[in-house]
Amino acid sequence: MASNSSPVVPNHVQLLPETSSICFTESFTATHNFELVNYPMLDGMGVGKCVRSCEFSVGGYKWAITFYPDGSDEVNCASNASAFLRCVSQVKEDVRTKFSLNMLGVDGKVQVTNLGVLDHTFTPATFDWGYQKFVDKSKLKPSLSVESGYLIRCVLTVMKEPRTEVKRNRFIVPQPNLQDHLQQMWKDGQGADLTFSVGGQMFNAHRYLLAARSPVFKAELYGPMKAKATQSIKIDDMEPSIFEDLLHFVYTDSLPEDEHYKEGRMAKFQHLLVAADRYGLERLRLLCESKLCEGIDVETVATTLVLAEQHHRKDLKEACIEFMAPRNVLQAVMATDGFKHLVESCPLVMKELLDMVSRSG
Repeated sequence: MASNSSPVVPNHVQLLPETSSICFTESFTATHNFELVNYPMLDGMGVGKCVRSCEFSVGGYKWAITFYPDGSDEVNCASNASAFLRCVSQVKEDVRTKFSLNMLGVDGKVQVTNLGVLDHTFTPATFDWGYQKFVDKSKLKPSLSVESGYLIRCVLTVMKEPRTEVKRNRFIVPQPNLQDHLQQMWKDGQGADLTFSVGGQMFNAHRYLLAARSPVFKAELYGPMKAKATQSIKIDDMEPSIFEDLLHFVYTDSLPEDEHYKEGRMAKFQHLLVAADRYGLERLRLLCESKLCEGIDVETVATTLVLAEQHHRKDLKEACIEFMAPRNVLQAVMATDGFKHLVESCPLVMKELLDMVSRSG
């Protein structure tokens, strides 16, 4: 069977729609070019003195490039020019960024520096960030290749705080409802081409669906021994309510609601297991076994054990014997009518039971 088959869901469990949420981080990226025309006129303006670009906006904040031709300070720069990105806005919270600062010829063709991307969070305490040793001043002497000056190119990305919100599907696909349609078709009798007479009650059905669901019905309705133009089938050895539950499963692949079994619950499942075995409905048989295991009690365990033995249901048989093994439980079971039937019908099972009781002490 395929690994993506749907799980068995109890009738009383309501399947709710699948929901999703999504976390995303909004970001804004922009490039600003700060041109330094007639660069030789800037050389020698003094350590700690800078020129600044016009302000530019990215991500809701204002920024500027500051350039120190003779370095930002005497101690750390050592004949290097300095360049920084400054957050001009009054920062009240952390601002996460990724940015690069590089110097090129004013025409953008000559690459003077090739520095990588910096990750920095601007705060009220750190409003600028960059390079004290941005470029060696010796590289900036007048040359034929860069006659008109230089430009500092800043590529800045501002990242907003991540946020999470409900992911809304534009198209909401409803839950599968094929079972509901088939059940309604069965209840209405629309297109029914077969009638069952069970204990004096009549049940309409669709032969194609019965054949598709049960190998036994398929053989009876379409096999070599089928009766010609069969339109009515009489069933004498089954209660009408049990056959109705069997048809309910054939059309819906589920058991009726639990309220349907208020009285004689375990007896209903016992008879339905027999019917499932008779018509080769393996899933229905397993559902009935599960219900019988869940509901084992003193009054019904003996008859359930007889049923398990007669229909070769090993797991159900073991569950019944384990339930009866304690001496106090066995004594209570022995007082039931079902135990007498067990003794008469299944002497070998009684031997297994007594062996387990002796081992349990």
